[in-house]
Amino acid sequence: MTSTDRDRMLAAIRAGVRRSPTKDAAKPTPLVPQRGQLQGRALVELFRKQVEAVSATMVEVADAKDVPAAVADYLKGRNLPAQIRLSPDPRVARLDWRSQPLLETSEGVTAGHDPASVTPVLAGVAETGTLVVHSGAATPNTLHLLPETHIAVVYANELVGTYEEAWRALRHKLGADLSGGAMPRTVSFVTGPSRSADIGKILLMGAHGPKRLHVILVDAPRPN
Repeated sequence: MTSTDRDRMLAAIRAGVRRSPTKDAAKPTPLVPQRGQLQGRALVELFRKQVEAVSATMVEVADAKDVPAAVADYLKGRNLPAQIRLSPDPRVARLDWRSQPLLETSEGVTAGHDPASVTPVLAGVAETGTLVVHSGAATPNTLHLLPETHIAVVYANELVGTYEEAWRALRHKLGADLSGGAMPRTVSFVTGPSRSADIGKILLMGAHGPKRLHVILVDAPRPN
């Protein structure tokens, strides 16, 4: 095959897979489950119901300043070590952790030795009680994958009804679109603690990640 033939073949392939803006724009809106089409308090209650249905727990606090105390209360109530690894993201790192002197805090990527982590999320999806998280310098994947206890902070305006809304939130946050924008390396949808029943059909919590998932819902918008 000559260089000219190869260029002609590649050009034909590119033309065949190139998206048509007009065609893409005409795509119908996908069906959205009615269960997720809620607002206000009803959306919060659905989120709580679904979170608890997948063996996770949830509390609500009025303001972000209440998060450190809620974390301390959760760990104490379950007799867990008062040691947490914090996400570098300002939504978590800038909270007043010194208000809880009994908590031992550190920040950044974990190698798996930290018993608990505290992370933000991109979105909380009410229809399934799912947390949407993405990788990045301020949101390392290890924090929601390795510690036995994962504590997630969800702000009021991060709560959405459906997966479709969560993807829109990602595009808005990153200023990207799925056809060619700069997307994160990974986007994870976390529904409850890790579990497996592969061996003997016996349910094992924490099989491939955290065995406990606790959600703190802040009744206030996320900080800028």
